[in-house]
Amino acid sequence: MLIEARAFDPDLGNFDHQLDPLLQRIYLARGITDQAALQRQLSCLPSPSSLQGIDLAVALLREALAEQKRILIVGDFDADGATSSALMVLALTAMGYRHVDFLVPNRFDYGYGLTPEIVDLARESQPQLLITVDNGISSIDGVAHANSLGMQVIVTDHHLPGAELPAAAAIVNPNQPGCQFVSKNLAGVGVAFYLLSALRGELRDSNWFADNGIAEPSMASWLDLVALGTVADVVPLDQINRALVHQGLLRIRAGHCRPGIAALLTIAGKNPQRLVATDLGFAVGPRLNAAGRLDDISLGIQCLLTNDPQQAMETARQLDELNQDRKIIEQDMQREALAIVENIPLSLDGEVPAALCLFQPEWHQGVVGLLASRIKEKFHRPVIAFARAEDGQLKGSSRSIPGLHIRDALDSVAARNPGLITKFGGHAMAAGLTLDEDNLPAFELAFQQQVEQTLSADDLQAKLVTDGELQDEQMSMYTAQLLRDSGPWGQLFPEPCFEGLFLIKQQRIVGANHLKLVLAPQSDPRRELDGICFNVDIAEWPNHQAQSVRCVYRLDINEYRGQENLQLLIQYIQVC
Repeated sequence: MLIEARAFDPDLGNFDHQLDPLLQRIYLARGITDQAALQRQLSCLPSPSSLQGIDLAVALLREALAEQKRILIVGDFDADGATSSALMVLALTAMGYRHVDFLVPNRFDYGYGLTPEIVDLARESQPQLLITVDNGISSIDGVAHANSLGMQVIVTDHHLPGAELPAAAAIVNPNQPGCQFVSKNLAGVGVAFYLLSALRGELRDSNWFADNGIAEPSMASWLDLVALGTVADVVPLDQINRALVHQGLLRIRAGHCRPGIAALLTIAGKNPQRLVATDLGFAVGPRLNAAGRLDDISLGIQCLLTNDPQQAMETARQLDELNQDRKIIEQDMQREALAIVENIPLSLDGEVPAALCLFQPEWHQGVVGLLASRIKEKFHRPVIAFARAEDGQLKGSSRSIPGLHIRDALDSVAARNPGLITKFGGHAMAAGLTLDEDNLPAFELAFQQQVEQTLSADDLQAKLVTDGELQDEQMSMYTAQLLRDSGPWGQLFPEPCFEGLFLIKQQRIVGANHLKLVLAPQSDPRRELDGICFNVDIAEWPNHQAQSVRCVYRLDINEYRGQENLQLLIQYIQVC
């Protein structure tokens, strides 16, 4: 593991002189050079007007409201899709739409997106307008089928489009060609929020609410959903997304959130008043996602929609049980995947191949994405994990590393090998694909060649990038609280981590495989700091021969029985 500090130019900073010097250093290392880029108020958000297609979508929704058309929301089967679907149903209903429902395809029966089969299923409820959320930009056939049946389609999505766009009545997607919206990083729920905000503004300006005796809804009341979906979908936290997430966190901390989110936090043992973005990503998101991975994400959407705290808690418990099942399935799949990798021939340098394609017939379709992520983290390689679907097809989920845009890589493979991939789509760091099982060997070879042409040896070297060392006086509760309050931290705006040399005072295993430590900075051997390193190799730890270690860590505030103490969350530990 290569450990290096983030580079920054101190002369570029244009910050308020009262901003802590450590924070200035951290922000500069993330490309933030002035105070304006740190604003997190809703007033700093750009207008929806620059989103291509939004005026047409609003006009269609205005017409649907006047005629009280039957609207069906078609979502994706993950946390972003669930929060997007719930947001659409709640906001449209609050604005006066009387016939709004949702439909999320079961991933095992219908696959991803607005397929013709999903349109046929939707037809049973006789909708006049379909609105996709977090999907649709690649649904060429599905939109065409809906059009042939007399259904209008509004596509709201954030995924990268292919060469052809669907013939929808309106498309709102910042990543579509020609869109001038300043950010390309909105999650699906962020796109939905912007569309609904523009619609609310149009209805207000036309006196719809006043004329119909409807209380004008506050879009801020649904920012808890926006924050959850944005963090769970691991989109880059640029300034717009940071503002959306920060404002959503503020609402949750103040107790103003959906009963379903409150119930999921209770189940996860998280204190809403001290909630941070990572809690949404690692505690709430996985429980919501578990429904879509193993069963039906509709359960998660119902959890977010209900206004009944008791029903929310009952649904949250069901989601938690599904998440426990998911963990067991994932652990078994990880063991099998590691065995596969161990049997792959190594290079002359003793390295695994530049890319890994893994498949076992019994693997679970809903969990291969998580599996790919875990194997990617262990070996620092782009990984595609496949599961068997129906009709001789394999469904794969991929995770990439910096330097390889995985969707573009799949596009190149498909262009050079027509017919090899049935369909694909996704982002820079994650994508999905379908191919014939017989094509797997040829695909694996083509994908390996594409990755080898794209990535250098340096790209394949695992790196831990830190914010350097802390001074002894900076290892404090003050600093930990300062960093906690200065986020939200997340994708491409990483939470600050530091490196340092420590003496081991105590060490023991807690739980199944977590290393609990008492450490002293080498520069101050009399001082004692608590530390914990999760999921260590119990064959290596505890190591009572080790007296000093090099650690990469984050500062954390550990709450236990009403007491708060400084704790080092250790990401990497190396015996010196």
